[in-house]
Amino acid sequence: MDYKDTLNLPSTQFAMKANLPKREPDQLKEWEEKQVYDKIKTQSKDKPSFILHDGPPYANGHLHIGHAINKILKDIIVRSKQMTGYRSHYVPGWDCHGLPIEHNVDKKLGSKKKEMTPVQVRQACRNYAKSFVDIQRDEFKRFGVSGEWNTPYLTMNNEYEARIAKECGEFALQGDMFLGKKPIYWCCSCQTALAEAEIEYHDHTSPSIYVKFLVKDDLTQQIPDCAGQPVSIVIWTTTPWTLPANLGIALHPDFVYAAVKTPEHGILILAKDLVEQALSEMDITGYSIISEIDSADLEKKTCAHPFYNRDSIIMLGDHVTLEAGTGCVHTAPGHGVDDHIIGKRYGLDCYSPVEDNGVFSDTVEKFGGQFIFKANTSIIDTLETESALLKSEQMSHSYPHCWRCKNPVIYRATPQWFISMDKMGLRKNSLEQIKKVEWIPSWGQERIYSMIEHRPDWCLSRQRSWGVPIPVFHCKSCKHVHVSRESVDKIYDLFKIHSSDIWFDKDAEFLMPEGSVCENCNGTEFEKDHNILDVWFDSGVSHAAVLEESPDLDRPADLYLEGSDQHRGWFHSSLLTSVGRTGSAPYKAV
Repeated sequence: MDYKDTLNLPSTQFAMKANLPKREPDQLKEWEEKQVYDKIKTQSKDKPSFILHDGPPYANGHLHIGHAINKILKDIIVRSKQMTGYRSHYVPGWDCHGLPIEHNVDKKLGSKKKEMTPVQVRQACRNYAKSFVDIQRDEFKRFGVSGEWNTPYLTMNNEYEARIAKECGEFALQGDMFLGKKPIYWCCSCQTALAEAEIEYHDHTSPSIYVKFLVKDDLTQQIPDCAGQPVSIVIWTTTPWTLPANLGIALHPDFVYAAVKTPEHGILILAKDLVEQALSEMDITGYSIISEIDSADLEKKTCAHPFYNRDSIIMLGDHVTLEAGTGCVHTAPGHGVDDHIIGKRYGLDCYSPVEDNGVFSDTVEKFGGQFIFKANTSIIDTLETESALLKSEQMSHSYPHCWRCKNPVIYRATPQWFISMDKMGLRKNSLEQIKKVEWIPSWGQERIYSMIEHRPDWCLSRQRSWGVPIPVFHCKSCKHVHVSRESVDKIYDLFKIHSSDIWFDKDAEFLMPEGSVCENCNGTEFEKDHNILDVWFDSGVSHAAVLEESPDLDRPADLYLEGSDQHRGWFHSSLLTSVGRTGSAPYKAV
């Protein structure tokens, strides 16, 4: 018997075999040919809008599962909003400038790059980014995501680059943007400044050393039994390469310090609460505490630098902790944020004798020309020769690395452009705006609030070629920074027509408004700034370049949707640029 005939089966036109690898491209092709997205857009034109603003992926490499999660979640939201009575347009975008693209193009060009003009190199970067926009666009379509794929926003489009420059210029005109020398993350391999969002933390092995700084002033009042004996303050550091830039030692104003008599090293001063732990790590035994000292009694006393003929001043700062070390912090104002702050308070120079490629300047005695990490060994040997080294060993710890080349980074003071977090109230206003946004899940609010609350000034400048230039000029005579309403507007108009390549192709005289005069010295000759903008600024101003510029969109967006890493990335930069320019957040929900 044919038992099939005994079953009451449904009748269907569906094939027995799904055959999705063949059917899926056919289905997508059919949607495209029938212009389904455009028809939905036309039908919903009079409905209330719901705007999900797309965070731009980077135009480099093929898509992965993270991209799929991102775009498919967005597609679900856009389609569901369309189906429930909203006009919900989806405008995808791409982040097109930056170091990774420039690096890949450099590798591709090789020695040929030396014969090319800056504009030709930038054109190669532009073509590279465009090729991956096309690749990724096709791959996104294969996810089944519908949107305006023929008219996406690209941060390298002329109009977008013009808006980036305009937004930057407006910050300068408002007084939020300033040129300053302060320590920032610096990648010696990529030879550029890095933003907080471009830092990753990985395990790293560093030398851990305890060093004596001989006190030059008389301390018999503080330590009655010290006559005739050398007295030294002890510091601990895992960055010996910063010792050539040492200008001071920081103590905490509220800590009690102890004078410890030792058999071999004279009298050592360190925080009383760390004596037992630190001396154990230094393998020092047979010691005794002979005096307790108020840190205020040591303020502005001087020590001798362990291997240079210069002084190191004792300062008081709240950043000193008892978590590790000695409670006495070696201070190099050009190589640390806290060091810079306390050094500025005590009138110290922001000294940073390290070149862009990470080698000591030729003027650095004993170590000039050496790569800083390799110089650690030479510095430790010198400390031993000078009888200033108490202990040296290797330790593994979490250390900041560059997000692209994966090499360790350093803090290095160089002249950079910053947006001030406090001068015009950007931090305060941003924190107020955070509370008005719906954060999903709710812990997102606490996460970004804490980041904004504690972040330093935003370092805007990068020392590369492929990006939007910082649109300011410098007077040739007095070096005064020149930016005006007329210059900002002219750059905006030029970039819209020619792209930002024109900045690299023309001189300052062509780029500036006719008759420009330096307001400081009445000079009439200027030169262009040679920095480009942080790519987080590029994508961060998409609320202006996309939402404000498009007739189908509006600011603020109803929703920004990305991974939680964007609390320190795109959510963060979008918030700061929007609040700084408009006073309000660029999104209602995140």
